[in-house]
Amino acid sequence: MTTVSAEIHVHAPLKLAYRAFTNSTSLREWLCDVATVDPHPRGRMYLWWHGDFYSSGHYLELEEDKRVKFRWFSSIDPAPTEVTVTVTEMDGGTLIRMDHEVPDDSAWLKLAEGFRAEWTGSLENLKSVLETGLDLRIANRPMLGIFPGDFTEEQAGALGVPVREGMRLDGVVDGMGAQKCGLQANDVIVEMAGHSIKNDAYSLPNAIAGKKGGDKIEVVFYRGGEKRTVMMELSRRPMPEVPFNAVELAGKARELYKVGLAEVEGCFEGATNAQAMARPAPQEWSALETIAHLIQGERFNQAYLTSLVDGYELVNDGFGSNVHAQVQATVAANPSIELMLSELRRAAEETLAYISFLPDDFVSNKGSFYRFGSVLLQPNFHLTGHTQQIKDAISAALK
Repeated sequence: MTTVSAEIHVHAPLKLAYRAFTNSTSLREWLCDVATVDPHPRGRMYLWWHGDFYSSGHYLELEEDKRVKFRWFSSIDPAPTEVTVTVTEMDGGTLIRMDHEVPDDSAWLKLAEGFRAEWTGSLENLKSVLETGLDLRIANRPMLGIFPGDFTEEQAGALGVPVREGMRLDGVVDGMGAQKCGLQANDVIVEMAGHSIKNDAYSLPNAIAGKKGGDKIEVVFYRGGEKRTVMMELSRRPMPEVPFNAVELAGKARELYKVGLAEVEGCFEGATNAQAMARPAPQEWSALETIAHLIQGERFNQAYLTSLVDGYELVNDGFGSNVHAQVQATVAANPSIELMLSELRRAAEETLAYISFLPDDFVSNKGSFYRFGSVLLQPNFHLTGHTQQIKDAISAALK
């Protein structure tokens, strides 16, 4: 057998280094896109990445906070191999070493070097996640500056778009690549960087995998029935500074919510309940149904945060779609502008209170804490990204 080795020293507790190989949420934060694991001998270890690559194996041996050995069999390997991870306290931190055993065969030589390169790069990312919370796969990923929206059969017909697969835009971000190249709301992207864009959560990230801010890519889209092609320069991703203090994070988030909620509430000035209930078209949301969607967003934030704290992350195959019955139910339970806006404020307050009560153990798990906090502290796109939709719905009701 040939042993391929990689190691790195991290300024992080031993228990968090061990957890990085035995917890599904932790594995997602530095190694793969989705994981499901059962950390005991013969327990499953299934990892996959967006696209077609995955590894299916199981744990062979575990010594808590000392050693993990597992079977590795990826979708491109000719046979299973074994990986041993040892974690050792050293110099106020932890030394992490990986030894990957492969057959002593010339046919495995190229694969062995590939393992070495991949494990070395992945351990660099693990160091970043454990020490700073920053996932380099995200930090180095470019931004498009778009607000993706649903793309249904009815919307395609209403827009006159001759395709049923693609990504419809709710809007674009001022000053970013999408806006600069001329994209706008209700454009439907069908191809990006030579990759087809479908009605799913992953075709777009797959299309820009390996790209960085400053790269230029070709984007094909429909504006109504007209098919157009533009060159887009990918924007560099600004990464927010997340304070590793629960109360301070809640305070910073509150400032964003304050602005966002005021903007949303301002959309309803002078509107009646009947106008707020009216749908611009049978398949489009009313202004209050859009508020219901924002309320459900806050409830999702809370459920998602709970899954991170527990270490059993909810999301696997995407974030799902908007279930119309759910927004209808929220409006039915709060059938007025006053009640809906009050419910939205309560939901936001509950999110902020939850953050302030987060336990110290979770805050010290920088990968999960930073991941949630960085989304929270992005410009408040979800809350304010729907204001034009609310205004348009009310304007349609006035006609």
